[in-house]
Amino acid sequence: MTKEIKYEDKPWISSYEEGVPENIEYEEICLSEILERSAGMFPDKMALLFQGYKITYRQLNDMVNRFTACLHAFGINKGDSVAILLPNVIPCVVAYFAILKIGGITVMNNPLYSDRELEHQFNDSDSKLLITLDLLGNRMIDLRPKTKIKQIIYTSIGDYLPFPKNILFPLVAKKKNLAANVKSAENVYKWKDVLAKSSPTPPDVELSFDDVAMYQYTGGTTGVSKGTMLTHGNLSKQVQQIEAWFPTFNKGEEVMLGALPFFHVFGLSVAMNFAIHMGWGHILVPKPQPEPLLEAIGKFKPTFAPLVPAMYIGMLNHPDIDKVDMTSIIGCFSGSAPLPVEVIRDFENKTCAVIVEGFGLTETTPVTHVNPFAGGKRKVGSIGVPISDTQCRIVDLDDGNTDVPVGETGELLIKGPQVMKGYWNNPEETAKTVIDGWLRTGDIAKMNEDGYFYIVDRKKDMIISGGCNVYPRDIEEVLYENHKVKEATAIGIPHPTRGEAIKAFVALKEGETATQEELIEYCTDKLAKYKLPTEIEFRDELPKTNVGKILKKKLREEEMAKRQK
Repeated sequence: MTKEIKYEDKPWISSYEEGVPENIEYEEICLSEILERSAGMFPDKMALLFQGYKITYRQLNDMVNRFTACLHAFGINKGDSVAILLPNVIPCVVAYFAILKIGGITVMNNPLYSDRELEHQFNDSDSKLLITLDLLGNRMIDLRPKTKIKQIIYTSIGDYLPFPKNILFPLVAKKKNLAANVKSAENVYKWKDVLAKSSPTPPDVELSFDDVAMYQYTGGTTGVSKGTMLTHGNLSKQVQQIEAWFPTFNKGEEVMLGALPFFHVFGLSVAMNFAIHMGWGHILVPKPQPEPLLEAIGKFKPTFAPLVPAMYIGMLNHPDIDKVDMTSIIGCFSGSAPLPVEVIRDFENKTCAVIVEGFGLTETTPVTHVNPFAGGKRKVGSIGVPISDTQCRIVDLDDGNTDVPVGETGELLIKGPQVMKGYWNNPEETAKTVIDGWLRTGDIAKMNEDGYFYIVDRKKDMIISGGCNVYPRDIEEVLYENHKVKEATAIGIPHPTRGEAIKAFVALKEGETATQEELIEYCTDKLAKYKLPTEIEFRDELPKTNVGKILKKKLREEEMAKRQK
C-alpha cells in the first residue's frame, strides 16, 4: 500500500538540486551592510552600468554614504518614510540603499502611475521626502501640497552618461522628451548638487531584522493598493534564499540584466538586491522594451536574466532577434505571470539558456517557488518547488483550512521567513491574509506527488460556467500554441443561463490575420466544450502592468461598461 503523501512531509526536498539546503543558517546582515561588504570584496568591479556609464562598487558605496548623510541633513530619521519615483537608473539604487542605511522606510512607486494613485501611496505611507525624475518634477511639485512631502530631489537621465552621450544629451534630450526643465520652488533640489555637498561619513544607525524596511505597495489590479510591510529580515533572508537556490553561481563572477523594474518587488529582490548581495555587475535597463533589451544583451553580455513573459514574448517577436548574439546568457528566471510553454521552447532555442519558472507575491518579498536550475528536475509549466525554509499547503476553497489530497486543486498557503510582517495601517486585511503564520495567496494551485506546484489560476479569475469551474490559463495555453497568436487572455462575461461564458482577447503576431471562428475551431478538439470561448476580440496589444501581467481587471471593466450602455 502506497504511503499517503502529506504537505508537511515536504516531498519536494528530494527534487532539490545538489547543494541546495532544506534549511539555511541565516547571516544576520542587513542590505546596507551587504553593500558595504561587496564594496570591500570587489571595490573596483563594475557595480552598475547605465547606457555604457559604469560605476564601481567603491563608487556606489561612496554615493550611498553621501546620500545617507543628505537624508540625515534633511531631517530623515529612523522610521521615517521616503518615496522613490524612478525607473531603473543609478540614483534609484543609491537612494534605496541610503534610505535603508539611515533606518528609513523605503516606498517604491511606479513612474507611470497617475497623480491620484501616487497621492494615495504618498499619503498612506506618510512619505516625508521624494526622489524623482526631472520629467515628473513639475507634476510632483504641484502634487506636493496634497501630501506630507517636504523636500523633492530630482535627477535626470543625463546625469550619468558616458562620452559622447553626455555631450549630445543636452542638445537632443528635450526634443525627444528625455529631459525637462523643473520650475523653481522651495525645497526642490538637484540630485547631483545634494550629493556633491554631502559628507561621505553618514551617521551610524542601529538596524534590526524586525524593523520595517519598506512599504511595498501591491499592484492595485484588484482594488486600492495596500502597503506590504517588508522587514530588513525579509529582504536579507530572501537574497540568502536565492543564493542558496543557485549554488553553481559564485560571488563576483556574473553580470545581471536589470530589466525588471526595481519599483516592483520581483525586480527589487531578484535583480537589484540579489546582484549587490552577490557582488555582480548590473546592467540597468530603464525601459524594458524589446529593442533596448536586445541592445543591452548584444552590447553588454549579461549572464543572468530575470524577466517576465511580456519581455520574452516581445524579444522573440522583434525582427532583430536573429541579429543579436544572446549566448552570454546562461541563466533565466521567469515570474510574475505564467510563461507559455511555447515561449520557453522558442526562447531557449534562440539563446541556449535555461529558463527556470518561479513564483512569488509582493507579500513574500517575493520568491517562494522555483524550478531547480541544474541537476534537478525542471518541469515546464510548473512554478517549481518551495525554496529553502518555505512550507506550503493546498487547502479547500470553501473552508480555507482543510488540506486537499495531492493532485487536487485548492488555495495555496505559504509560510516562511520571506512572508511579510503585515499590511501597513490595515490590521483587518492583515488578519484575513496571514493566519497563524500562513499567508493566504488567493491563488488556485495543485501539487503533484513529487512536490511540484502548478498555479491553475487566481481565485478571483476563476470562471464558473454552467456550474463548472473554468480556469482561464487552460484556454490561454491552447491559444498560445497557435502560431499566429502573440498574446492571449480569457475572462468570464455574463451569460443568461450559464452564469458566465468565456471571452478571449487575442493580439496576433505582426503580419498575421485570423477570425474569431478560426480560433474557436482551433480550440475545439483541445478543450472541453464548456471551456470553449464564445467570443474572441482581437486587439493590437493587451493592457498590461509594468511587469507584464495582463490586466484582466481592465478588460472586465471595459466589457461591463459596454454591456451597460
